[in-house]
Amino acid sequence: MRRKNALVTGASRGIGLAVCSCLKKQGIRVLAPARQELDLSSEESIGDYFASLKHSVDILVNNAGINLLASFKGLTEENITATLKVNLLAPLRLALKLAPQMAKRGYGRIVNVSSIWGLVTKPGRISYTLSKSGLVGLTKSLAVELAPHNILVNAVAPGYVNTELTRKNNTLKELNKIKKSIPLQRLAEPGEIAELISFLCSDKNTYITGQTVAIDGGYLCL
Repeated sequence: MRRKNALVTGASRGIGLAVCSCLKKQGIRVLAPARQELDLSSEESIGDYFASLKHSVDILVNNAGINLLASFKGLTEENITATLKVNLLAPLRLALKLAPQMAKRGYGRIVNVSSIWGLVTKPGRISYTLSKSGLVGLTKSLAVELAPHNILVNAVAPGYVNTELTRKNNTLKELNKIKKSIPLQRLAEPGEIAELISFLCSDKNTYITGQTVAIDGGYLCL
Protein backbone atom coordinates (compact mmCIF):
# COMPACT_ATOMS: atom_id res chain seq x y z
CA MET A 1 0.00 0.00 0.00
CA ARG A 2 1.14 3.55 -0.71
CA ARG A 3 2.53 5.35 2.28
CA LYS A 4 0.11 8.01 3.51
CA ASN A 5 1.08 11.65 3.78
CA ALA A 6 -0.17 14.12 6.37
CA LEU A 7 -0.02 17.92 6.35
CA VAL A 8 0.10 19.38 9.88
CA THR A 9 0.02 23.13 10.49
CA GLY A 10 1.44 24.74 13.61
CA ALA A 11 3.75 21.78 14.05
CA SER A 12 6.80 23.44 15.57
CA ARG A 13 5.65 23.09 19.19
CA GLY A 14 2.87 22.08 21.55
CA ILE A 15 -0.02 20.02 20.21
CA GLY A 16 1.21 20.20 16.60
CA LEU A 17 4.62 18.79 17.46
CA ALA A 18 3.01 15.98 19.45
CA VAL A 19 0.66 15.19 16.54
CA CYS A 20 3.63 14.85 14.20
CA SER A 21 5.24 12.37 16.57
CA CYS A 22 2.06 10.27 16.81
CA LEU A 23 1.54 10.19 13.06
CA LYS A 24 5.14 9.22 12.38
CA LYS A 25 4.73 6.27 14.74
CA GLN A 26 1.90 5.12 12.45
CA GLY A 27 4.34 5.15 9.53
CA ILE A 28 2.83 8.29 8.03
CA ARG A 29 5.03 10.79 6.22
CA VAL A 30 4.50 14.19 7.86
CA LEU A 31 4.68 17.52 6.06
CA ALA A 32 5.15 20.26 8.66
CA PRO A 33 5.87 23.53 6.85
CA ALA A 34 7.37 26.42 8.77
CA ARG A 35 5.76 29.84 8.54
CA GLN A 36 8.23 31.02 5.90
CA GLU A 37 7.05 28.13 3.72
CA LEU A 38 3.35 28.47 4.47
CA ASP A 39 2.02 31.72 5.89
CA LEU A 40 -1.57 30.93 6.84
CA SER A 41 -2.50 34.59 6.99
CA SER A 42 -1.73 34.95 3.28
CA GLU A 43 -3.91 33.48 0.55
CA GLU A 44 -1.01 33.99 -1.86
CA SER A 45 1.38 32.02 0.34
CA ILE A 46 -1.12 29.16 0.57
CA GLY A 47 -1.41 29.10 -3.21
CA ASP A 48 2.37 29.13 -3.66
CA TYR A 49 2.84 26.30 -1.16
CA PHE A 50 0.43 24.00 -2.94
CA ALA A 51 1.86 24.90 -6.33
CA SER A 52 5.25 23.64 -5.13
CA LEU A 53 3.94 20.62 -3.17
CA LYS A 54 5.46 17.40 -4.46
CA HIS A 55 3.44 14.93 -2.36
CA SER A 56 -0.24 14.10 -2.43
CA VAL A 57 -1.89 14.60 0.96
CA ASP A 58 -4.20 12.06 2.57
CA ILE A 59 -4.51 13.63 6.02
CA LEU A 60 -4.89 17.28 6.99
CA VAL A 61 -4.56 18.51 10.57
CA ASN A 62 -5.47 22.18 10.90
CA ASN A 63 -3.74 22.84 14.19
CA ALA A 64 -2.22 26.32 13.81
CA GLY A 65 -4.02 29.10 15.61
CA ILE A 66 -3.60 32.44 17.30
CA ASN A 67 -5.33 33.83 20.38
CA LEU A 68 -5.17 37.61 20.55
CA LEU A 69 -6.87 38.51 23.81
CA ALA A 70 -9.01 41.63 23.74
CA SER A 71 -12.03 42.84 25.64
CA PHE A 72 -15.12 44.17 23.87
CA LYS A 73 -13.90 47.75 24.29
CA GLY A 74 -10.39 46.94 23.11
CA LEU A 75 -11.35 44.83 20.10
CA THR A 76 -9.90 46.13 16.82
CA GLU A 77 -10.45 45.36 13.17
CA GLU A 78 -6.84 44.13 12.98
CA ASN A 79 -7.42 41.69 15.85
CA ILE A 80 -10.56 40.25 14.26
CA THR A 81 -9.08 40.00 10.77
CA ALA A 82 -5.80 38.42 11.88
CA THR A 83 -7.60 35.83 14.03
CA LEU A 84 -10.13 34.83 11.38
CA LYS A 85 -7.47 34.56 8.66
CA VAL A 86 -5.38 32.04 10.58
CA ASN A 87 -7.98 30.21 12.68
CA LEU A 88 -10.87 29.89 10.22
CA LEU A 89 -10.14 30.96 6.65
CA ALA A 90 -6.82 29.09 6.42
CA PRO A 91 -8.34 25.72 7.45
CA LEU A 92 -11.08 26.26 4.86
CA ARG A 93 -8.59 27.15 2.14
CA LEU A 94 -6.37 24.17 2.91
CA ALA A 95 -9.35 21.82 2.87
CA LEU A 96 -10.54 23.24 -0.45
CA LYS A 97 -7.07 22.71 -1.94
CA LEU A 98 -6.81 19.10 -0.74
CA ALA A 99 -10.38 17.77 -0.94
CA PRO A 100 -10.44 17.25 -4.73
CA GLN A 101 -7.38 14.97 -4.71
CA MET A 102 -8.67 13.14 -1.63
CA ALA A 103 -12.00 12.60 -3.40
CA LYS A 104 -10.23 11.31 -6.48
CA ARG A 105 -8.47 8.66 -4.37
CA GLY A 106 -11.62 7.92 -2.35
CA TYR A 107 -9.89 8.53 0.96
CA GLY A 108 -9.19 11.43 3.29
CA ARG A 109 -9.05 12.50 6.91
CA ILE A 110 -9.34 16.12 8.06
CA VAL A 111 -9.09 17.13 11.72
CA ASN A 112 -9.61 20.73 12.78
CA VAL A 113 -8.28 21.82 16.15
CA SER A 114 -10.98 24.02 17.66
CA SER A 115 -11.19 24.78 21.39
CA ILE A 116 -13.57 24.65 24.32
CA TRP A 117 -13.83 28.41 23.62
CA GLY A 118 -15.55 27.45 20.39
CA LEU A 119 -18.27 25.81 22.51
CA VAL A 120 -18.40 28.23 25.45
CA THR A 121 -16.62 31.51 26.06
CA LYS A 122 -15.17 33.90 28.64
CA PRO A 123 -14.22 37.59 28.71
CA GLY A 124 -11.51 38.65 26.29
CA ARG A 125 -12.19 35.87 23.80
CA ILE A 126 -14.56 37.48 21.27
CA SER A 127 -12.45 37.04 18.13
CA TYR A 128 -11.05 33.70 19.29
CA THR A 129 -14.48 32.26 20.10
CA LEU A 130 -15.81 33.62 16.81
CA SER A 131 -13.08 31.82 14.88
CA LYS A 132 -13.23 28.55 16.82
CA SER A 133 -17.01 28.27 16.80
CA GLY A 134 -16.84 28.95 13.08
CA LEU A 135 -14.40 26.07 12.79
CA VAL A 136 -16.96 23.79 14.45
CA GLY A 137 -19.51 24.83 11.82
CA LEU A 138 -16.99 24.38 9.03
CA THR A 139 -16.26 20.86 10.29
CA LYS A 140 -19.93 19.90 10.07
CA SER A 141 -20.38 21.39 6.61
CA LEU A 142 -17.26 19.76 5.15
CA ALA A 143 -18.20 16.42 6.72
CA VAL A 144 -21.55 16.45 4.94
CA GLU A 145 -20.10 17.60 1.61
CA LEU A 146 -17.20 15.16 1.59
CA ALA A 147 -18.76 12.04 3.12
CA PRO A 148 -19.66 10.51 -0.27
CA HIS A 149 -15.94 10.44 -1.08
CA ASN A 150 -14.91 8.59 2.12
CA ILE A 151 -13.39 11.76 3.56
CA LEU A 152 -14.01 12.00 7.30
CA VAL A 153 -13.92 15.47 8.84
CA ASN A 154 -13.85 16.04 12.59
CA ALA A 155 -12.76 18.59 15.15
CA VAL A 156 -11.25 18.36 18.60
CA ALA A 157 -11.89 20.99 21.24
CA PRO A 158 -9.06 20.99 23.78
CA GLY A 159 -9.49 22.61 27.15
CA TYR A 160 -6.51 24.00 29.02
CA VAL A 161 -3.32 22.41 27.68
CA ASN A 162 0.18 22.74 29.06
CA THR A 163 1.56 24.73 26.15
CA GLU A 164 3.53 27.91 25.66
CA LEU A 165 0.38 29.74 24.53
CA THR A 166 -1.50 28.80 27.71
CA ARG A 167 1.39 29.94 29.89
CA LYS A 168 1.64 33.17 27.89
CA ASN A 169 -2.03 34.05 28.40
CA ASN A 170 -2.23 33.09 32.10
CA THR A 171 -0.13 33.94 35.14
CA LEU A 172 1.11 31.21 37.47
CA LYS A 173 -1.55 32.21 39.98
CA GLU A 174 -4.23 31.99 37.29
CA LEU A 175 -2.96 28.58 36.14
CA ASN A 176 -3.20 27.21 39.68
CA LYS A 177 -6.77 28.51 39.92
CA ILE A 178 -7.57 26.95 36.53
CA LYS A 179 -6.28 23.56 37.64
CA LYS A 180 -8.60 23.63 40.64
CA SER A 181 -11.56 24.34 38.32
CA ILE A 182 -10.91 21.22 36.23
CA PRO A 183 -12.37 17.95 37.59
CA LEU A 184 -9.10 16.12 36.83
CA GLN A 185 -7.24 18.89 38.69
CA ARG A 186 -4.58 19.39 36.02
CA LEU A 187 -3.92 20.71 32.53
CA ALA A 188 -3.79 18.32 29.59
CA GLU A 189 -0.44 17.44 28.11
CA PRO A 190 -0.02 18.00 24.34
CA GLY A 191 0.51 14.28 23.80
CA GLU A 192 -2.93 13.50 25.21
CA ILE A 193 -4.59 15.77 22.66
CA ALA A 194 -2.39 14.36 19.93
CA GLU A 195 -3.47 10.78 20.64
CA LEU A 196 -7.11 11.71 20.00
CA ILE A 197 -6.22 13.56 16.81
CA SER A 198 -4.10 10.63 15.69
CA PHE A 199 -7.02 8.24 16.15
CA LEU A 200 -9.40 10.44 14.17
CA CYS A 201 -6.78 10.56 11.38
CA SER A 202 -6.23 6.82 11.35
CA ASP A 203 -7.82 3.92 9.50
CA LYS A 204 -9.25 2.83 12.87
CA ASN A 205 -11.70 5.69 12.49
CA THR A 206 -14.16 4.46 9.89
CA TYR A 207 -17.48 6.05 10.91
CA ILE A 208 -16.91 9.17 13.01
CA THR A 209 -17.42 12.33 10.97
CA GLY A 210 -18.83 15.80 11.55
CA GLN A 211 -18.13 15.64 15.27
CA THR A 212 -16.42 18.00 17.67
CA VAL A 213 -14.87 16.07 20.54
CA ALA A 214 -14.14 18.05 23.70
CA ILE A 215 -11.02 16.88 25.50
CA ASP A 216 -10.92 19.03 28.60
CA GLY A 217 -10.57 16.91 31.75
CA GLY A 218 -14.26 17.41 32.49
CA TYR A 219 -14.12 21.23 32.48
CA LEU A 220 -17.33 21.67 30.44
CA CYS A 221 -19.27 19.39 32.79
CA LEU A 222 -19.31 22.07 35.48
